[in-house]
Amino acid sequence: MESAKEEFDDKIKIIFLPFVSTSHIIPMVDIARVFAVHGVDVTIIASPVAASLFQSSVDRDSSRGRSIRTHVVKFPAAEVGLPDGVETFNADTAPDMIAKIAKGLQLLEKEIDKLFEELEADCIVTDMFYPWTANAAARLGIPRLILLVGSYLAHSALHSVKTYGPHKDIESDHTNDKFALPGLPHHLEMTRLQLPDWLRKPNGYTYLMETIRDSERRSYGAVFDSFYELEGEYQDHYKKAMGTKSWSLGPVSMWVNQDAADKAARGHAKVEQRGKEQEEEYGWLKWLNSKPESSVLYVSFGSMSKFPSSQLFEIAQALEDSGHDFMWVVKKKDDEDGTFLEEFEKRVKASNKGYLIWGWAPQLLILENPAIGGIVTHCGWNTIMESVNAGLAMVTWPMFAEQFFNEKLLVDVLKIGVAVGVKEWRKWQEFGEEVVKKDKIVNAIGLLMGDGEESVEMRRRARELSDAAKRAIEVGGSSHNNVLDLIQELKSLKLDRANRN
Repeated sequence: MESAKEEFDDKIKIIFLPFVSTSHIIPMVDIARVFAVHGVDVTIIASPVAASLFQSSVDRDSSRGRSIRTHVVKFPAAEVGLPDGVETFNADTAPDMIAKIAKGLQLLEKEIDKLFEELEADCIVTDMFYPWTANAAARLGIPRLILLVGSYLAHSALHSVKTYGPHKDIESDHTNDKFALPGLPHHLEMTRLQLPDWLRKPNGYTYLMETIRDSERRSYGAVFDSFYELEGEYQDHYKKAMGTKSWSLGPVSMWVNQDAADKAARGHAKVEQRGKEQEEEYGWLKWLNSKPESSVLYVSFGSMSKFPSSQLFEIAQALEDSGHDFMWVVKKKDDEDGTFLEEFEKRVKASNKGYLIWGWAPQLLILENPAIGGIVTHCGWNTIMESVNAGLAMVTWPMFAEQFFNEKLLVDVLKIGVAVGVKEWRKWQEFGEEVVKKDKIVNAIGLLMGDGEESVEMRRRARELSDAAKRAIEVGGSSHNNVLDLIQELKSLKLDRANRN
């Protein structure tokens, strides 16, 4: 018996499987890196393009003596009729390629399932969009943790709508009649049009979400990039409503991206730059450093969003009319109808009132710059967490996925957000018919950046949450304790399996 104890290695091997979109890859990889910091042996399985978005971070962690690596699996592009290099979802993914990428992921299931066994995983942590991994974990007799991207409130609201169907009392989508979300810790109201379409009327995505929910119930538990001081009431509510285990481990970005190299590389493929390109890359920093503290509005709608020219025009006019300096991240394909944005850029550059970043932006570094005073956001969860970390209040502009639920957390619960007034949920990659006019945008910016009592109080609350976020990941903090407790549970499960064998 004594020799058996001596032979038992309680070091945990965890395999992480992120989904193939930047907004899902980023939190999964950061969580993997948190576990590596705490002595866990970590392997991240990813296709070449997905791996390129985070490999530099993994390499830096490995050089720091942490047990972390990437296992690259070749994406079957040719088999599904895709050109090489097209294997992730983003704002520029052509509609006809979406089903092909999904098919490619399906073809990889057997190979990845085999890897779980070959790499001798003690636990797998997989994205919510891989429900099949619940079966893989059950077959291997190991725990599966599901990463649920988004807030506890969003998933609680989703459960409320599915359970009680309050929207069914409203006869038509095209009405401003509001309904309350039953059973939640706060009184929250929405309209039917603000709900995802698959909740309003069943479709193929409804079936996928049901499959995901089923896999969640069959998992050992769920992990969230959140922290108790941010939405503890909803963490408690969610665990009770779902009857499952759950751990908030965030803010994971703040935990593992603590130096400039980590922050600059996060979520971006490594590209060697020189000369003029490199100067342009760091031009944003020089511009921000020339601005007074808390004077600049940062505007970004994430990696998956795009707008028609009619909406871009309203945003541009609003930014100029707001009277505040601004930094706006725009996509290279945003202005397909002409040179409108290029002319706008020349104008605001000449007046020194605005700065446009084309394509990817080093958001972590930008948000922590003292010149940034607030942000206009699509309510994607990664950006919300990064803004909370930086102590910034937000103008909320939700579009798709769970973003309208996230808006409720910011505006109605935490009171660190100003709603721009978007009325209609839309499908990813579809523009929808709604155009938010410049007057609404100007008013929201004015409240966010203004000097009135409500504005000042909102920004104070945001700073308090930033302080709470820092405490959550310190020794003895809520998220720090959750990570240690979870690792200890996984070690106990490993010991139980060893004893049974």
